[in-house]
Amino acid sequence: MSARSDATRWGSVARFFHWTIALFVIGLLVGGLTMTDMKVSPDKFKLYALHKSFGITVLGLMLLRFAWRGVDPRPQDVPGMAPVVAFAAHAVHRLLYVALIAMPISGWVYNSASNFPLQWFGLINLPAIVSADKDLKHLAHEVHEFLAWTIIALLLAHVAGALKHHFIDRDDTLRRMLPFARPLAQTPVAPAPQPEPTDTP
Repeated sequence: MSARSDATRWGSVARFFHWTIALFVIGLLVGGLTMTDMKVSPDKFKLYALHKSFGITVLGLMLLRFAWRGVDPRPQDVPGMAPVVAFAAHAVHRLLYVALIAMPISGWVYNSASNFPLQWFGLINLPAIVSADKDLKHLAHEVHEFLAWTIIALLLAHVAGALKHHFIDRDDTLRRMLPFARPLAQTPVAPAPQPEPTDTP
C-alpha cells in the first residue's frame, strides 16, 4: 500500500487524512448540536472543552492535509465522467477544504472574543487570537453556526455523489478511497509519444 497517490488510487496518507478528519467532523457536528441544548453542568463544560480540543485537532489535520495535497498527485477522474459532474465534485471538495479550515478558526475567534481560556486536551495552553469583544463574539458565533450547516450540506452532497458513483455508475470513485478495496479497473494512461522515424543516409 503506497503512501503516495497514483493515477488510479488515493495513497494511504491521503486516505488517513480523509477518514480521520471525516470521523472527527461528524463527531464535532453531532456534539455541537447536542451540547448547546444541555443544561449548565460540569458535563457540559467537559463536552465544550473536548469540542474545542477536537476542533483544533481538525484544524491541524486540515493544514497538514492541505500541505500534503501540494506534493501528492491527485488521481485522475474515472473514465467517462461528464465534465459537469467532475466540475461539481471538485467544487464540493474545494468548498469543504475552505469550510473545514474556517470552521475551527471561527470557533477559536469566538472563544477568544468570549475571553475564555483554550487548552488542547488539557496539555497545551493556546493563546487568544483576538481580544475580548462582545460584538466580535456574536459575529464569530453566527459564522460558526453558518459554517456548521454549510459543512453538513456539503457532506451530504459529497456522500450522495460517492454513493451514486458506487451503486449507480459502478465506477471506482468511492472504491479507490476505501482503505482495503481495490479499483475495479485501471485508469488508462496515455502512452508516451514516440519520436517519428527519420530516414538515415
